[in-house]
Amino acid sequence: MKITFYGYNAFIIESQNKKIAIDPGALFFYWFRFTTVIPKSEWGDITHILITHGDPDHYWHADRVAEASNAKVICHKTMLREIQGKPLMLGPRDKGLAFTTPFKNIHTLSVDETIQLDGMSITGIKATHGPMILKMGPFSKTVKPGPDERVGWGAIGYNIKLDGKTIVNLGDTLLHEKEWQKINNPDVLMIPIGGRTIPNTMDEKEALKAVRIMQPKLVIPCHYNGPGLFSKKYNPADDQLFKREVEKMGAKCAILGMGKSIDLNNE
Repeated sequence: MKITFYGYNAFIIESQNKKIAIDPGALFFYWFRFTTVIPKSEWGDITHILITHGDPDHYWHADRVAEASNAKVICHKTMLREIQGKPLMLGPRDKGLAFTTPFKNIHTLSVDETIQLDGMSITGIKATHGPMILKMGPFSKTVKPGPDERVGWGAIGYNIKLDGKTIVNLGDTLLHEKEWQKINNPDVLMIPIGGRTIPNTMDEKEALKAVRIMQPKLVIPCHYNGPGLFSKKYNPADDQLFKREVEKMGAKCAILGMGKSIDLNNE
């Protein structure tokens, strides 16, 4: 089993005949380049797409990847609505809350619900996207998730059981100490750590609390030090400090640069 990281919360998990893409988004608002974080060269043989929430930078290309690969799509049930008798997803590139995008093969779930799909077990995990602080020069605006805001729409994490491994991806979320106690000793935990200056996710200290709760074997930090909103270092975090503290708990921690992979067979 190989895991490749592409920045933000974008991952590809490859195991036997499956190639799972998590959050196939874009370099959103970075010098107005809406480029894909998962290279197009990877799209064609993707078998499954998992979407953690409705921020465009996390699933900007989800429908395009699905069209290129005929992949099955998994998301929170609130990402889908029936419009004039047709099930439509919240449009990745539509402004505001517009449900416009059809998908051929989509599977929805809610928190604590489990679906069985192609030999995998996928359970929804409690996730809550924090507020976004949008800065342009001296001006800033705080956008809080809510019924009239797209930020964090349909937030959910995933507990994936695949080929004898358990992989947890939390998406963009604040800390949920009580709800995550049921997650015990996963093989891999993908966890955001970049909420120190913009509280849209956990910061390093909060993420360490989550690691103590779940006791994973391997931790991969994500959603930090990425480009976005005219900044080359959005959601800054100290990954080396985080790695040292994780290893003190007896777990391994892999710091992966964009496009870098880890082979679980060698861990």
